[in-house]
Amino acid sequence: MLLILRAMSSRPVRRRGAATIDLVLCSAHGGRLHVLVVKSAGGTPVLPFTWSAEGESLEQAARDLAKDLTGHAAAWLTVGTATAARRHPTGAALSVPFVGIVGPAVVASGGAAWHPIESLPALAPRQKAMAEDALETLRLHMDAAPVAFRLLAASFTLSDLQQAYELLLGRRLHKASFRRALQAAYLVEPIDEWRSEGRGRPAQLFRYAPRKHRGGHRSVRFDLIGR
Repeated sequence: MLLILRAMSSRPVRRRGAATIDLVLCSAHGGRLHVLVVKSAGGTPVLPFTWSAEGESLEQAARDLAKDLTGHAAAWLTVGTATAARRHPTGAALSVPFVGIVGPAVVASGGAAWHPIESLPALAPRQKAMAEDALETLRLHMDAAPVAFRLLAASFTLSDLQQAYELLLGRRLHKASFRRALQAAYLVEPIDEWRSEGRGRPAQLFRYAPRKHRGGHRSVRFDLIGR
């Protein structure tokens, strides 16, 4: 299905469509947000992309692209705004960006590599703008969607979760305030497992399990919790 990866050249090439579907695929590694970058047939670094196809959902094409690159389905995905501004590596007149997340254990296929979002290789101007907008897109959705949770494994400590929020927000959060807000939001539940984190008692593991609160409940704005 895909197009430019030399490591995937055995797959049929998608015919050139009306627009490219560009993927800013994010993951957390070593306490930093990373973006997946591949190489074109000429060796130039690019964000993964494919061409639109008549009768096919753009979102499904983006999901297929993520799975082909990593072997895993995107844990979270959202569409950005179609753009014709700046130059695309293919010269495409129009591009539709998608921002996605995969978990921390996902390994890039050969020919693809994870790069810290703040130090990406040189990209074509249109794709550079897409990558620069990705973090803001994640921040815009993190109050209404489980964006921070999707950066984590299925089970995690509350410290892991706080670090994920801090990674997205770009600042530290007050530990006690964060946990009170988390409890009020009914977003997690404990599981009967613990993990050692050095000295002291092992930390209990949790999972994402939002619950409806009787009488209605508004989600807590974690981005408003200061240090």
